[in-house]
Amino acid sequence: MCPDAWHPTFLLLTCEHGGNEVPEVYARLFRGAGETLATHRGYDIGALGVAHRMAALLAAPIVFSTVTRLLIDLNRSIDHPGAYSEFTRGLDAEERASIAEKYYTPHRSSVTNVLRAAVGDGHRVLHVGIHSCTDILECEERELDVSLLFDPDRASELSVCTRWRAALMDIDGSNRYPFNKPYLGTDDGLVTTLRAEFSSDVYAGVEVEVRQGMIQRASEQATIGDLLAASMRAAGLV
Repeated sequence: MCPDAWHPTFLLLTCEHGGNEVPEVYARLFRGAGETLATHRGYDIGALGVAHRMAALLAAPIVFSTVTRLLIDLNRSIDHPGAYSEFTRGLDAEERASIAEKYYTPHRSSVTNVLRAAVGDGHRVLHVGIHSCTDILECEERELDVSLLFDPDRASELSVCTRWRAALMDIDGSNRYPFNKPYLGTDDGLVTTLRAEFSSDVYAGVEVEVRQGMIQRASEQATIGDLLAASMRAAGLV
């Protein structure tokens, strides 16, 4: 049975891993790491192009970062073991705190402030985080093309994702649209943190994972951005 429809009145897009830039002050930490920075470990390949396309088509605000996740991962709780990578976790506490103050806190504060303002104005907010994942990890092929990650126990998110996937399949049924793969929507992340502040009545947080093989080129990013935007319109989410 289709869950009761929950209709957002405000859309926010975010992209936490939009680039692989290394600030000059931290370049010493990444000498010889160019190949790693260019992989899925350095950033979510293609995700920012998709996010910008969606933002343009849907006239939605977007908060994004182009600093490599290997400096600090904006989609992890600050005390998560993966917040700092092998390039930065060996720094002393003061320097790690400085990195967090310069890059982590501003991004999270920007997102939270937009949401608080929208909810304060009486909106029901749909927050969509755009990510991408490598096609193969540890010799295992990811069985997805575009996946929607959410908390099925939150009525707003179940409603949004059920309708969104149905619209995706109607527009292009050749792709695979699983739920909560290759990660669970309840895993540690920015959306999970925000659920603790905003109730299901006013906030739905969804992460989109796109297989990177689909969005290597700008034209492919535009195609997937078009698909995601069109399906959101068809599902009544914007």
